[in-house]
Amino acid sequence: MIQWTLNRRSVLTGLAVAPSLANAAPSLAQEADLTATEIVQRAHAAAGGPDWMRPRSLTLRGRGSFWPQGTDAGRIEVPDYRMWRVYPAASTEAHAANGWVRIDATLADGSTYFQAAYDGETSYNQNGPIPGAQASREWSENFGFGIIRFALDEGFSLDRLPDDAADGRAMHVVRVNDPQGGKTLFGIAADDYAILWLGFSTARGWHERRYSDFYRNPGVSFVQPGRVRLYYDGVKQNEIVWTDYALNEDLPRSLFQIGG
Repeated sequence: MIQWTLNRRSVLTGLAVAPSLANAAPSLAQEADLTATEIVQRAHAAAGGPDWMRPRSLTLRGRGSFWPQGTDAGRIEVPDYRMWRVYPAASTEAHAANGWVRIDATLADGSTYFQAAYDGETSYNQNGPIPGAQASREWSENFGFGIIRFALDEGFSLDRLPDDAADGRAMHVVRVNDPQGGKTLFGIAADDYAILWLGFSTARGWHERRYSDFYRNPGVSFVQPGRVRLYYDGVKQNEIVWTDYALNEDLPRSLFQIGG
C-alpha cells in the first residue's frame, strides 16, 4: 500500500529542469528556434519522464471551491475533494472519456455535493448510471490534459503557437492535434518547462485551466500541480487544491461504479 505523503518543503515554485536540460540552458535565440516537439519533450522530462508519461493510477485528495453560477455570491466550499484515476495505455482522442475515473465532492456536513465516475464503459453520478449522450457531453468538457502524455505518439501532430504568459510566467504555447481531429492548446513554462496552462473549445464555451504550486512526493519523479483553476469563457468556475497524491496503487474497477 502506498502511504499518503506530502512534504511541503518539496513544493516547487517552478519545476527543476532535468539535469540534461539544465546543463544545456538555451540562449534566447535558441529558445526561439525550439520546435513544438522539442518543447513537449522537455515538458515530459520536467514533469517526471516515463513515470509521469505512463502512470498506472493516481489517487488525489484535497479541497475545492466552486462557482456554479459564475458569480462570487454562489460560491460553494468543498473541504473533501477526491479523485481516483486509472490511466489508459494509449489515447487518440483528447476530449473523450478513457481509462477509469471517479470524483467525490463532500461538503462540510458530510453530504455529497456531487459524484462522477466512468468505469471504461458506463458513466455514473451520485444517483447511479447516467445516459450515454449526457455522459459524453460531461466528459468532453472535462477530459483534455492527459493527451499531452501521448502527444509524441504516431498519428499526432504539433504546432508551435505564439508565446504567451500565465500568472506572470512566460510560456511557449503548443497545439496538440490528435488523430481524431481534436485540438488542445498547452502552455509550457519557458524557464523550467512546467505545464502551466491548457485550453480547448467545448459546447459550454472556451475552457482553460491554470496549473501551479507543483510538488513531488519524496523519492518520486512524478510532479503534481497543487493548485488547478478552471475557467469557461474567462470566468473561473472552480479551483482545486490537491494536498496529497498516491501513485500506481491497485484500484479495483468496482470503485468506479456508483450505485445502480
